[in-house]
Amino acid sequence: MTDTLERYPRPSVAVDTAVLTVTSAGDLAVLLLPAEDDGGMPVRLPGTFLHEGELLAEAVLRSLRTKAGVAGLAPRQLHVFDAIDRDDRGRVLSVAHVDVVHASSLPPDALVVPVSALPPLAFDHDRIVAFAVEHVRAQYKQAPDPRGLLEAPFTLSRLRSLHESVLGERLLPDTFRRAMLPHLVATGAMERSGRGRPAELFRRT
Repeated sequence: MTDTLERYPRPSVAVDTAVLTVTSAGDLAVLLLPAEDDGGMPVRLPGTFLHEGELLAEAVLRSLRTKAGVAGLAPRQLHVFDAIDRDDRGRVLSVAHVDVVHASSLPPDALVVPVSALPPLAFDHDRIVAFAVEHVRAQYKQAPDPRGLLEAPFTLSRLRSLHESVLGERLLPDTFRRAMLPHLVATGAMERSGRGRPAELFRRT
């Protein structure tokens, strides 16, 4: 007997994207869709169901463009969330994606909320945000601004301030300097501002 796919259950496949940024106030924040006025979907991540003949990456970009008004991003696959009860409408697998962008890449009226002050989110989107934040923070513990939020050249002070925003904690200047210097190249230029000592400028290796 020839095995056919009709013998197996077919869960729906969705994509949800955690677009993270650092606000002007220095908060790590995530792009959300507002709750629907008619009492439908509550606050949630940009997402959609996968269409017939569509690749996951195409669905992600479509959802960001049509639902959040965002284009030009390059989200990466993060994790598959497959809890049986994650969607009360039926069995839905979510292939979560993540991107980290400068705040200027998002529309001025976008709903951007600090990850430390999230409202109740639809489905398991709080878990997706938490997973994305942990993933990005692990990257920022290992290398200087790996997602390129800071335009080079930059001072160590500005770099440390960015890392503090992403990590959500204060960093000791000397310890941070020792950890980051092996991954930086001095430009030979100095930044002079105010009456303090000139600060050396660096770029990533």
